[in-house]
Amino acid sequence: MEEGNRGDQFESSVLETDRDGPVDDADKVKERCRDQREAQPGEPRCVICGRYGEYICDETDDDVCSLECKQAVLRRVAKTHVQAGLQPPKGLPAVDECFYVKDSFDTPGSLSVSSDQTELLRRRLDIHVKGDFVPAPILSFSSCGLPLKLLQNVEAAGYDVPTPVQMQAIPAALVGKSLLVSADTGSGKTASFLVPIVSHCANSRLKSCKNQKNPLAMVLTPTRELSIQVEEQAKLLGKGLPFKTALVVGGDSMAGQLHRIQQGVELIVGTPGRLIDLLIKHNIELDDVAIFALDEVDCMLQRGFQDQVMQIFRALSQPQVLMYSATISKDIETMASSMAKNVMFISVGMPNRPSKAVKQLAIWVQSKQKKQKLFDILLSKQHFMPPVVVYVSSRLGADMLSNAITVTTGIKAVSIHGEKPMKERREIMRSFIMGEVPVMVATGVLGRGVDLLSVKQVIVFDMPNSIKEYVHQIGRASRLGEEGTAIVFVNEENKNLFPEFVEILKSSGAAVPRELVNSRHMLNSSIGRGHKKRKHGI
Repeated sequence: MEEGNRGDQFESSVLETDRDGPVDDADKVKERCRDQREAQPGEPRCVICGRYGEYICDETDDDVCSLECKQAVLRRVAKTHVQAGLQPPKGLPAVDECFYVKDSFDTPGSLSVSSDQTELLRRRLDIHVKGDFVPAPILSFSSCGLPLKLLQNVEAAGYDVPTPVQMQAIPAALVGKSLLVSADTGSGKTASFLVPIVSHCANSRLKSCKNQKNPLAMVLTPTRELSIQVEEQAKLLGKGLPFKTALVVGGDSMAGQLHRIQQGVELIVGTPGRLIDLLIKHNIELDDVAIFALDEVDCMLQRGFQDQVMQIFRALSQPQVLMYSATISKDIETMASSMAKNVMFISVGMPNRPSKAVKQLAIWVQSKQKKQKLFDILLSKQHFMPPVVVYVSSRLGADMLSNAITVTTGIKAVSIHGEKPMKERREIMRSFIMGEVPVMVATGVLGRGVDLLSVKQVIVFDMPNSIKEYVHQIGRASRLGEEGTAIVFVNEENKNLFPEFVEILKSSGAAVPRELVNSRHMLNSSIGRGHKKRKHGI
């Protein structure tokens, strides 16, 4: 094959060596990404789409799944050289646009090809959109017109290629759209709203000739842990830019938080209760807040948080609203539409379903036997995969179970819940993430949004009160599509959740315990008899 043609096509004679040896001439090369299967655990993944990386791109040595994704790799490499003022390496195509979407530094997500091809990309990535003038997805962060330093920070944070939710949500947010976004836990939602926020704040400060100090954006979350994590991620993305943050959560000194804001920040991240305390007791100027983000929006707009969130929202001057969660109901959609005009709805994957990357194992265990079953799992070399998060329903239960684990199994365990002081919770999180403690027993305080990094196994000791919370809890076992396992204890005490739970298991391809099926049939039969009695006036 001539050198100049290598960037345009594979030929069977040099079809990038297969992982198990030379490719047989009879084996047909996958033309399109959709023709390739999903990667199995331990197999190489395509650097573009994440499917089985069956081939190695000869020009770049990247894992790719098909001819289609090879071309995307080559275009990306060529584009990088063009942006740096260099000629593309010999053999690579001198192009600067992706197959589906052209990169533009003036109009993020502007189309270079037909809308049919854009829709093809969305179908392939399972992206669903609803709204007017929806920008096309982007295939690289460099196509968004982001500040150069932010691009470098994004790369340093480990985001080489945008995830599907980032592909669609980032360009939409950058053009000022208010969004309601639903995507799997661990799919990259946090970066998909922080990248536009950091970009807006940095550009606003760089363009302004005034010495402004007022905040330009705000992110609210339901828990202190999630707020801490979001603020840390924001600081990483904003490093080296005119971008300062303030963390506003209970448990820390209010005076220190107020001083931080008064010194001048671009972003406030916090929980609603503490922020309202600051607003009531001190005169904080919020007129310049242009972006208002709600992480775990379904929780934030429910009873307990809703009044506080709306009180804060009404103090702002018609901001762009960015709302995110893995579980979004019709009621939340209605409320979101009332908060902002022309809200764009974006969903990736199956709404209100667990990530496909999490393997669920439901075990029927009577309440009195759950502790012993947990100990058996933790002492099993085959089934125990630390670090592990064990979810329970009460704060007292978390303390007692963590102590029982340590005493009975000899495995160090700690507990975390809302009654512990903020300083202690920070230290517990640090020790767990650093690998000093293999088991953490938690209440729902860690059920939403918190990125637990190396965690690949979750044990749901006590089923939560809703399937929605269950989806969030087991989502901690997967980050950015990595494989994870959720072991779930279930018995008659959870019978109100049986119909939904069985559907969740079936839709994920998980086995359904026989006892669960039998109990569900009994429940349905009982409900049916009840309807019959009412129908006949008995």
